[in-house]
Amino acid sequence: MGAKELGHVIGAEWTKLWSVRSTWWCLACAAALMVLSAVTLGGAMATDRLRDGGTRFPASEPVISATAFTQFALVTLAMLVITSEYASGGIRTTLQATPVRGRLLAAKALVMALAMFATGVVSGGVATVVTYAVLSAGPFGGYAALPPAETALDLLRLGVFSALVSVMALGVGTAMRSAAGTLTVVFMLLMGLPFMLLMAGGQAALEASLRMPMFAGLAFMGSAENMTGGPIPYPAGEGLAWLLAWAAAAVAAGYAVLRRRDA
Repeated sequence: MGAKELGHVIGAEWTKLWSVRSTWWCLACAAALMVLSAVTLGGAMATDRLRDGGTRFPASEPVISATAFTQFALVTLAMLVITSEYASGGIRTTLQATPVRGRLLAAKALVMALAMFATGVVSGGVATVVTYAVLSAGPFGGYAALPPAETALDLLRLGVFSALVSVMALGVGTAMRSAAGTLTVVFMLLMGLPFMLLMAGGQAALEASLRMPMFAGLAFMGSAENMTGGPIPYPAGEGLAWLLAWAAAAVAAGYAVLRRRDA
């Protein structure tokens, strides 16, 4: 795969991503959901500490926990990058311009990863500042803190999580070719199947659930508020490895379908 040719395809995909209104609407929804969810979760955390006592917490902590709800705005954008082309027939023009299908999918994945990494960092930063400002008010007791180093690390991890989940959604979209099918599969991977396994009970089901993409991402980001009743019982590095594995598997499945089937 020539670097020059890949660069040209990346440039074309980057232009396509930012030239449609759906991109901006999805990003606006993601940012709004991030702020609202983080403030709500942060308020609940501060209220618990006011009632029971406790130490201050980083304002980025509720932002990390909020990704369980806000990730679907990014998933929607990621799947539309490919499924909208199949729906409109534009994929034929795209493949005529870039007949090497692996190059096309690699370019889409790289563009999506870069855009969603930046989105995660920026929207997470805005949500962190707003959460800190709100929780610094009298009713919440000033329990939120804003440690620079820890906040920066949390935002970088949030950016990586946003990028990898979006790349996974792109891979699923490439394999499914339809928005409805993609959204169903991604929802099951992120929330449906993990919670079904949790409710099933049993150690094997619990271990499998905790290694699904959402919980793996929350483990990587160090979230203690993750709907499992406590910290996920494995290190951040393992969470990142599982998240990378899910993204790679989705892209591999998407490439297998893209390579073998006609547009």
